[in-house]
Amino acid sequence: MSTDVLTPAAPPDTPLRRIGAAGVVLLTLAATVLVAAVHVTQGTSSVGALDLLALPFGGSDEAARVLLASRLPRLLAGVCVGLALGVAGSLLQTIARNAMASPDTLAVSAGAYLAVASAAAFGLVLPVPVSGGLALFGGLAAAALVLALSAGGRSGTTRLILAGSATSLALSSLTNLVMILFQQETVGLFAWGSGSLVQSDLNAVTQLGPVILAALAAAMLAGPRLDILGLGDDTATVLGVNVRRLRLWLTLLAVLLSAAAVTIAGPIGFVGLCAPVIVRLLPRSIPALHRNRTMLPLSGLVGVLIVLASDILLRAVLGAQAGVEVPPGVVTTVIGAIVMVWLARRYRDAGPTRRPPAVRTGAGRSRTAFLIVVGVCAALLAGALVLGLLGGDRWLLTGDVANWLQARSGRALTFVLDQRWPRVMAAALEGAALAVAGAAVQAVCRNPLAEPGVLGVTAGAGVGAIGLITLVPMAGIWMMSLTAGLGALLAFALVYGLAWRGGLSSDRLVLIGLAVQAACTAITILIIVQSDPWNTAKALTWLSGSTYGRMPAQLIPVTLALLIVVPLLVWLRRDLDLLSLDEDTPRVLGVPLEPVRLGALAGAVLLTSTAVSAVGVIGFVGLVAPHAARALVGAHHTRLLPVAALLGALLVSLADTLGRTVIAPAQVPAGLVTALIGTPYFIYLLWRARAGGEAA
Repeated sequence: MSTDVLTPAAPPDTPLRRIGAAGVVLLTLAATVLVAAVHVTQGTSSVGALDLLALPFGGSDEAARVLLASRLPRLLAGVCVGLALGVAGSLLQTIARNAMASPDTLAVSAGAYLAVASAAAFGLVLPVPVSGGLALFGGLAAAALVLALSAGGRSGTTRLILAGSATSLALSSLTNLVMILFQQETVGLFAWGSGSLVQSDLNAVTQLGPVILAALAAAMLAGPRLDILGLGDDTATVLGVNVRRLRLWLTLLAVLLSAAAVTIAGPIGFVGLCAPVIVRLLPRSIPALHRNRTMLPLSGLVGVLIVLASDILLRAVLGAQAGVEVPPGVVTTVIGAIVMVWLARRYRDAGPTRRPPAVRTGAGRSRTAFLIVVGVCAALLAGALVLGLLGGDRWLLTGDVANWLQARSGRALTFVLDQRWPRVMAAALEGAALAVAGAAVQAVCRNPLAEPGVLGVTAGAGVGAIGLITLVPMAGIWMMSLTAGLGALLAFALVYGLAWRGGLSSDRLVLIGLAVQAACTAITILIIVQSDPWNTAKALTWLSGSTYGRMPAQLIPVTLALLIVVPLLVWLRRDLDLLSLDEDTPRVLGVPLEPVRLGALAGAVLLTSTAVSAVGVIGFVGLVAPHAARALVGAHHTRLLPVAALLGALLVSLADTLGRTVIAPAQVPAGLVTALIGTPYFIYLLWRARAGGEAA
């Protein structure tokens, strides 16, 4: 009897299997050398490939100067950054056992960027090692916070990404605030904040290059223990690995590599996410290829390929001058967003995030208690509106406002209040619109951490609005609202379509939304840098949400949107209550699931787009206000919607007044203040979910 049937089938004899792990590394190295050779031929000067090839045989002095002063520093910067980020991403993904862990999703790059920008704002010209140490400190602090909130990244991909995005938003808000307050000292940092390979000399590369190589060598030495760690903490402990110490040291190495990359070229996005993912896609038939001693350097080489290829593509499509003005991090971010979408579509829903957390406080309060809450919120909002009229670079009295309302004020006072009241109303209307939109999104997605910004809607509206401002500076209010609405609608349609796989997955919707948000933000930065690279104030003011210069006509679209959408959501309130429970209950009770879902989300898109066109991008209002309302009056949308609208209006009104008065006559955009207020609350929610063992 033949025993051939009992013999395991041999792995297919593929070309990659025949050359082995060493051959794959050598092929990748050869591809890197080829791409580097192409990269060094690009530039703004007329020196071409033939001029560079003639250098060993006594070529022109101009070619030698161009090579040494410009092209070689740029090439070596790309090599160092790609190698550092690729290895750092591989380390973080192995430590967290999570394919979406990277220097970007763990806010390492944002923390390092804040540290470097703060030093520049105070006029400090630091040596490269000191600047690198400062970036290391900022990156470590950010990574420690994100890993603490997400239980080391092992409690769920969605919570890891949401914790990282919240921390990144807070740190980015602080960075934007620093650049707005110190515009002269931070000129050029906006583009650098998306990663720039422009180098004036070789100092950064020569001083940090050895650090990157040393960190790579240390990580490779720990490769066998990393392989054991991949088997699980318990198994690794039994086999003699000190899991906590190993994880601590490897996290330190990953952050050190990320900080070195930020010091050299700024935060180049998503290279640390893409490179290890690409390596892990290589066939499993070569076992040595997926051991960390091979995977780490291979991820570094793939990172170099991504950075250099992105720079080549950028200059090939937009011209040589774009290599100076446009950060290649824009291209890598778009590529990374595509990879993140691909990963999210393969991701299985974690389950608990499909339902909102139980909110005990306020769940059983009477109608009288609800009316009291509404009355108190309305009174606080009225007080905030009056405070907004009184506050600013010139403080007024309530009697001045009373005289203005009766048309008895002087010319100077009338001018001041005529300028202030549209700003005050714009802040309140935007806050109410975003809060109502957030409540609708959370109900439909059954995700307590969802909001329009997380779903890419806000960033999509931003692309439409900033594109119109750039191309048609004199465009009217209605054209602005239409364009912003179109951008928001397209972004949402893309997110919704990609997240739909036989049903709407809550986690997948959020992850894809964050990827589209990152891509839209990168496109917005590209538009700004291409059109007006030195006008940092224009870019930051829009992206941070400011009521400066608002006019009464700009209030009309968002007012109409509220008048249309709020009655629609009130009409759907019972259906939204059922949608918040699960997928099956609404179907059993006869709720037309998809029409209700699309109607509510379309209303949220309309509210968000008109709000963004009126004031700009303001984050986290759609998350914080519904949560606070749910805690006060329970989860029924009959009560939730009005209280959320009042709280959203109150939050943005106070943020706008605070931003206009705290450092008057200078101003802080309202979006920065709301981000700094909302992010701690978001972090608290994540921490509460961590303590309660939820997977949010």
